[in-house]
Amino acid sequence: MQRSWSRILALTVGIPLLLAMLAACGSGTTGTGTTGSNGGNGTTSQGSKTIKVATDLPASGKDTSNGKPTENGAHLAVDEANQSNFVPGYKLEFVPKDDVGPSGAHDPATGAQNVTALVGDALVAGIVGPFNSNVAKAEMPISNQAPIAQISPANTNQCLTQSSDAVGCGGKDNLIPTLRPTGKVTYFRIATTDDHQGPANADYLYKLGKYKKAYVVDDAETYGIGIANTFSDEWKKLGGTVLGRASEPSTTTSFVSLLTQIASKQPDVIYFGGTDSTGGILMRQQMLQVPALKNTTFAGGDGIVSQSFAKTIGLTGGPVYGTVASSDVTKNPAAADFVKKYQSTYGELGAYSAAGYDCMKILITGIKNAIQGGAAVPKDSSDAAGAKTFRQAVIDAIQKVDYTGLTGHHTFDQNGDTTNKVITEQQLADVSGKPDWKVVDTITVK
Repeated sequence: MQRSWSRILALTVGIPLLLAMLAACGSGTTGTGTTGSNGGNGTTSQGSKTIKVATDLPASGKDTSNGKPTENGAHLAVDEANQSNFVPGYKLEFVPKDDVGPSGAHDPATGAQNVTALVGDALVAGIVGPFNSNVAKAEMPISNQAPIAQISPANTNQCLTQSSDAVGCGGKDNLIPTLRPTGKVTYFRIATTDDHQGPANADYLYKLGKYKKAYVVDDAETYGIGIANTFSDEWKKLGGTVLGRASEPSTTTSFVSLLTQIASKQPDVIYFGGTDSTGGILMRQQMLQVPALKNTTFAGGDGIVSQSFAKTIGLTGGPVYGTVASSDVTKNPAAADFVKKYQSTYGELGAYSAAGYDCMKILITGIKNAIQGGAAVPKDSSDAAGAKTFRQAVIDAIQKVDYTGLTGHHTFDQNGDTTNKVITEQQLADVSGKPDWKVVDTITVK
């Protein structure tokens, strides 16, 4: 059949013209789009059905035994939330970041890069982490200005959130103007701060351990210096003697010369402010090379309470004590299901596995409450304007959260600190036939 091309061309041109005329005359046709985060500008869009939740933790290298179990706990919380459809209509995507740097340990610069990248993805609603306080110092100004919520399972330096002289954070030690440039709280944590952790360790060692003379060493980092200060201050208040104080950077490879000097002062205990990777393991190993210190007690904060420390040090030499700024979930019947799931999926629990889980649950609860309160999810990863509004709604929801989890009942004060303050004193011991950390006391801070 022969086609009439002139007629077809006339119809093709005429249809758009007719539609335009109908629209101009108000023909009564209506749009069917759903207004999303960019609604109100004459276009229609729909918010993403995928929401990203991130972690920033030291998950490799020297800090693996601290950071990876914490990351695993957070991951488990995301998996459970997706399985139960906890945020109806949305899928949560887990985005883990590793802040270990070129040295093989936690690195502030790497952490800052990670947070900057996460802020740049509009679908990331919040971050669990970091683990180390010096990394937090680098990250917090970035997340505060974004804004985006950070919830730390393990940061304990009190000056990250407080600025009073009473806790050693006044004057030159007041970090708040730098860490919180907007003046608003965007950073939260569920770990008890070092103005409680350091003194709790001093109280236990002095009163129950009957030790009177301590030598104090720190790793020259934010956490290490801070907890060493609070331990020393409490030790003196109790009537104990601080024989001396040394600050040794994490690059130190030999403590033998320092330990030999310490031995001449005949300490009852050496207290180390730092982590297993910044000198804790190495110092305790090298104490065995100094005859007078082979059986001397070694103690520190939660930075040394790791599986890596326990496995490397074993049960040779003198007693070893450490504090953890959280409760012992293995003694919590309500945590039995979590422990079983975690161990079947990832193996051994870390000191902050449950805290990582609880932080992620709090973040996800904040996301759910923000959506139920009317907050619109960004439409895609490039929706910066939508992200800013949604993330602020999540921050506001977290500030109001009332959460009971594996590590206890958490609400947040005006600084973003948990109102649940618990310290567990632990000792390196034979646990089920292998070196591990055993809880010997639990202190609830009032």
